[in-house]
Amino acid sequence: MVTAPVKNTDRRSAALSTQIRPLQLSATTARFVTVNGLRFHYREYATSHMPGRTIVLLHGLASSSQIWSSVAPLLATSSRVVAVDQRGHGRSDKPDNGYDFASVVGDLDAFLRELGIERPLLVGHSWGADVALQYAAKYPGWVAGLVLVDGGLDELPSRADTTWEQIERDMAPPDLTHFTPRELVAQVKEWEWGTFWNDQVEAAVLSLFEVDERGKVRPRLSRTNHMRILRAIWQHRLATVYPSVACPVLIVPALNTDDDEAIERKRAKVAQAEALLRDPRVHWFEETFHDVPLQRPRELAAVIGSFLTDRVVSAGSTATKINR
Repeated sequence: MVTAPVKNTDRRSAALSTQIRPLQLSATTARFVTVNGLRFHYREYATSHMPGRTIVLLHGLASSSQIWSSVAPLLATSSRVVAVDQRGHGRSDKPDNGYDFASVVGDLDAFLRELGIERPLLVGHSWGADVALQYAAKYPGWVAGLVLVDGGLDELPSRADTTWEQIERDMAPPDLTHFTPRELVAQVKEWEWGTFWNDQVEAAVLSLFEVDERGKVRPRLSRTNHMRILRAIWQHRLATVYPSVACPVLIVPALNTDDDEAIERKRAKVAQAEALLRDPRVHWFEETFHDVPLQRPRELAAVIGSFLTDRVVSAGSTATKINR
């Protein structure tokens, strides 16, 4: 999520240390569950009455569950909402392997089983949308619907001749380890986030880092694991996944550029997804940066809520649950 604006992506960096202490963030209820031999941190938002469909929120690469902190409470007025830190991210465990899609989807499946969540609405941002798509394709009867927030599109290898070496060079996370937390915030405010900065955005940014004994920040996701995920994304071809997704899908792309070529590429990727998915809808967020949950949380929550009510709930009576 934190990168120089020229990257326009949520892919980030750096190493973890046992001497690092967490940054102090706004109060939230921390919950943990152990599945697949790993401890996962998640945030749960629930109403006082019996909840409707459970909504599960998946963050993007080098992000955390904190990115949903302004969206989740709005959705929780009528649903149980769960936001999880995926493997290697946030306050969840950070093993040295298992960053391929099969392993991460396996984590999600075990997590949902452990919490007793059946047929959720999966909402993924960026890489999290890719994970949600893969899960829905593997377990078509176990997902009520998908919302793909500026993700779930075959965008990374935009040219057929793009090599891994080019991706590795151009999309490696920036080194931010020379900043103190205060300096980091000042730097990030100069980038695109400065145009919509508030306490929630600051908390989301700081949640991606810990502070070492020198008082400098270190991203929670190691550079090595970051690159493992990036390579899995580069090798991934979602065009082969779309036809296996049986549930309704809402594609929520963001667009904030004057580059006609970039706009055309993105619209083409969205059109490809529409053509290959069985039951797609599209809602564009114009003049919006990649981190939609931070910039336009109220609008995003309203779009998700409408999709849940108008499409997912209405389709629920005809859905068939398939055994895994």
